[in-house]
Amino acid sequence: MKCFFRKLGLIFLIVLSSHRSICAQEKPNIIFFLVDDMGWQDTSVPFWNKTTLANQKFHTPNMEKLAASGVKFTQAYANSICTPSRVSLLSGTNVVRHRVTNWTMFKDQSTDAANDSILVAPQWNVNGLSPDKETAHALFVTPLPQLLKDHGYYTIQCGKAHFGADQTPGANPLNLGFEKNIAGSAAGNPASFLSEENYGNIGGKANLRAVPGLKKYWGTGTFLTEALTREALLALDTARIRQQPFFLYMSHFAVHLPFDADKRFLQRYAKMGLTRQEAAYATLVEGMDKSLGDLMGYLDENHLADNTIIVFMSDNGGFSRAPRMGKIDTQNLPLRAGKGSLYEGGIREPMMIRWPGVTKPNTSNDQYVVIEDFYPTLLEMAGIKKYKTVQTVDGQSMVPFIKGKRDQGKVLVWNFPNKWTASEDDKNVSWLTAIRQGDWKLIYFQKFGKLELYNIKEDISEQYDLSTKYPKKVKTLAALLTKRLKERGGQLPSFKKTGLRVPFPNELLGN
Repeated sequence: MKCFFRKLGLIFLIVLSSHRSICAQEKPNIIFFLVDDMGWQDTSVPFWNKTTLANQKFHTPNMEKLAASGVKFTQAYANSICTPSRVSLLSGTNVVRHRVTNWTMFKDQSTDAANDSILVAPQWNVNGLSPDKETAHALFVTPLPQLLKDHGYYTIQCGKAHFGADQTPGANPLNLGFEKNIAGSAAGNPASFLSEENYGNIGGKANLRAVPGLKKYWGTGTFLTEALTREALLALDTARIRQQPFFLYMSHFAVHLPFDADKRFLQRYAKMGLTRQEAAYATLVEGMDKSLGDLMGYLDENHLADNTIIVFMSDNGGFSRAPRMGKIDTQNLPLRAGKGSLYEGGIREPMMIRWPGVTKPNTSNDQYVVIEDFYPTLLEMAGIKKYKTVQTVDGQSMVPFIKGKRDQGKVLVWNFPNKWTASEDDKNVSWLTAIRQGDWKLIYFQKFGKLELYNIKEDISEQYDLSTKYPKKVKTLAALLTKRLKERGGQLPSFKKTGLRVPFPNELLGN
């Protein structure tokens, strides 16, 4: 009789386990494909109402395939620098509030260039985000992957992490809810993309930018982008064996510096007459695109495509300085400027979503959205309705927008009270804050005490400052920007000589 009940209990456990597996598989898999420093036009997929010269230079057939099967968001935004965007993604918190306003690297150390003669940056959260409330100078968070993991997802971080400074909890993705970490660390870029250089692990010297954990690929001729993709596919095999839904954060180091050429694709661009560095940049783009294609091919081969959401995004605008080819800040045309700037070239991103059964194939969506919106969006897509966070979530779910609704009253704000480059010619890439509502965008140049107003719908290139023509609109947006800054504890730099902070935007107008 005891043997009978043991067998019955075993059968019950097997059935229960199978039921759990089936229920788990009802949850959609999610691939969040993030590219580093990829500009809005660094693809053969046009995100504007016409094809540009840049679109004609790049070859991204798998992005074309994704666009044909999903929806393009033509007005998607991130922050102008990498770590602030990644913190907003994992926290759902706007950069004004989370105060990780520049890129992070070393514990308790600011990365601001220190040679400005007029302004001094505030004490921002130089240690990034942290799951530990005791970490100083950091944003204490309930990370997005932790919530997904808690609800049955196998969570994978592959590639660039760059969430927290070295030797802090946030530097290790395994502390942030990722069950599997592939090559992620505090580093913001690789020392090398080349296996011939062991991805920077050479000479026996410690190098924070050396890519960890890919030793089996050293000296094999395997480009870093390819090695990461292969490891990501192996991690997806683990999820299938476990019969768990997966969240793959496929975060490539490409297309960030150094511009090492991926020789698999070099011939095409060498024939175009591009400079050596620009040709190398184009190979980084195409190699990234191949990775996307490999992931989509895996989904098709393993009958997972119909239950897998794919999101494509970049973390900031395209790099628009040397060694890029051409005059500075022209690489993202028709958008003005590039990485580090709050002009469109620094914050507008290529974004696509394929959500089987929800998104309509080969469509475009012009609702403006921002990177922190992904936090509530992905949780809603995963069917996770009840959750608690230690941080304030500023992001707004994009699901209604995906289904056709619009919100032209939505307010986006950015804050970059920092000095990004050592150059004194930093007007476009340092000491900035901005707001967008509807078609209007106001940029505050903190160093110069200047406000610029643009109508983005009519002037995507931001060539016509309308601040003198529409003073009431300037006043309205300056007041709203000031309100958001104050409500969210937004920081501003101080004058080096007096120690006084720069004025809030509305104070410039005497309000």
